[in-house]
Amino acid sequence: MKKPEKVLSYYVLCNKLKNTIRTGWENWHVNSDRVESIAEHVYGVQMLALAMASEYKYDIDLEKVILMLAIHELEETIIGDLTMFQIDKATKEEEGHKAIKRILKNLVKGKEIEKIILEFDERKTKEAMFAYQCDKLECDIQAKLYGERNTVDLKHQEDNISMNDPKVQELLGTGKGFGEMWMMFWEQKAVYDKNFLEVSNYALDNNIKNLDEQI
Repeated sequence: MKKPEKVLSYYVLCNKLKNTIRTGWENWHVNSDRVESIAEHVYGVQMLALAMASEYKYDIDLEKVILMLAIHELEETIIGDLTMFQIDKATKEEEGHKAIKRILKNLVKGKEIEKIILEFDERKTKEAMFAYQCDKLECDIQAKLYGERNTVDLKHQEDNISMNDPKVQELLGTGKGFGEMWMMFWEQKAVYDKNFLEVSNYALDNNIKNLDEQI
């Protein structure tokens, strides 16, 4: 392939994520004029990383984290956005890594990019752990915002496979709303450090949809 073809084929493939709605929101039947796409999640998680690194002063390579988060959903251009309720972690990683090799095979720096994605998945470096926590917390915050905006009707979720999860059922059984349930679910599933947990708990205990008005 010629260089322009390599650049454009990669771009056009990634461009699909702009119009691919996050599967979780589809499963929960989020009723909103605009529902978050995968590309919007990628943007949101990078902005969250900037803020977390700023306010909590992590000793990390922030540029590497931002790059890691920019590419962490590349596999979804091929395998789609598969949730934990659809596929187990090991199978998803196996399929995802095959997709990554295919996506990056024509780029000169493809191996370097692939290495960063593998580092993110392994979660053994401080940058990967920070990026992982940003990835999970961003989803939680978005869920909380959808909940505050009353976009999820918990009474009409008959075909939602997420409802089959025992922990989801347990949390909903306490009378929690969608946003609160989702945040509590991932506080228990994700390995948050004290800083991420502080932000998560603040969002859990407070109305956050109008916080942008304080800026």
